[in-house]
This record gives sequence, C-alpha cells and structure tokens, in this order.
Amino acid sequence: MGKVIGRLQVLTDLDAPLHPLDVVNAAVAAGAPVIQIRAKALDDRALLALSEAIVARCRETGATCLIDDRVDIALACGADGVHLGDRDLPVAVARRLLGPAAIIGATARDPESGQALVRAGADYLGVGPTYATTTKDGLPDPIGPSGVAAVAAAVEVPVIAIAGISLARVPEVMATGAHGVAVVGAVSRADDPRQATVDLLAAIEAGR
Repeated sequence: MGKVIGRLQVLTDLDAPLHPLDVVNAAVAAGAPVIQIRAKALDDRALLALSEAIVARCRETGATCLIDDRVDIALACGADGVHLGDRDLPVAVARRLLGPAAIIGATARDPESGQALVRAGADYLGVGPTYATTTKDGLPDPIGPSGVAAVAAAVEVPVIAIAGISLARVPEVMATGAHGVAVVGAVSRADDPRQATVDLLAAIEAGR
C-alpha cells in the first residue's frame, strides 16, 4: 500500500486569534487528515515544543503531521514528514535524512518544476499560490486554477492547491484535477475552526 496523502491540509498560523494547538484540536476532531506546522517566527526550542504537542495530538486521532521547511524539527519531534519550499533542503537530501517512509511534499508552480520534484522523490506537490493571500509574505503572482490544472495534468503524484483558498473556492479548485487543498486562514482564522473543517471536507468530497 502506498502512502496516503490526505485531501485537506490545515496549516497553523501564529497570527490567528486562537493558539495553534487549539486550532489543531478543533481540526483533527472534525476529521482533518493532515496538519502542517508552519511557525516561522518561533525559535527552535519553541517550535520543537509546539511540534511535539501537535504530533502527539495527531497520533491520538490518526492525522498525519508534517513540518513546514524544517527537516531537523521533523526528525526531532517524530513528525510524519515535511513540506519543502524552493529555499529549503532539496527533496533528495530530505529523503536521505528522513528515510523512505516519510512523506515529503514540495512546492511547485509550473509543470516543469513539478516534474523535476517528483523525479527527486516528492510524494505530493503543493501548488500555488493559487490565489492572492495575506498569510504569507513574498509570494510570486498567483497562478490561478488554470496553473494548478497544468501541474496536475503533468504529474502522477497528488497535487494540493494552496494559497487564498476559501470554502467558496473549493469547487473551482477541485475541478482542476487537484487531489485536495491546503488552507491557513480558512480554518485558523475561522470563528469556528471545527465547523470550518467539516465544511471544507464536505466541499472537497463533493468536488471529487
């Protein structure tokens, strides 16, 4: 059996009103299959402590836990894998460090880079920015649903669309052939993160 890549990734957000662990508790209680820990502003010890707590919660619920960028933190806290950007360790290096069982995702914005990352060993691709977003600075221009579709058509691994994805945009994104979506504000900044997760999962399932 191959690695199971969940269709909804919920990313943590240090700037959200709720503590990341509270958001994670709500999301996994609602059935979120994947949590990605993004906490760039934390020092290493604080990031490790947060990651250990979230990994423990994911273990209790069967959710997959990935660490954004940091292969060392993923190793230290026993996470299921990492998501790597273009300035992080190369996929092949992360694979050597984490081993064959780890889930390694990588960021792509066009078919050529996506295919290269898959050849290097990426298990899935995070594709975007799909839409404009305020939760991460310094991103390139959005590629739109058509850009996501182009990558999805060019690779055999799951494509997870990311950036600016709201509940209302899920049908349009799923119509591209994407495997699923990754969200930040749609859950972390929702009035009710648990219900937001339920609604997103239903919309993803309806769009398959």
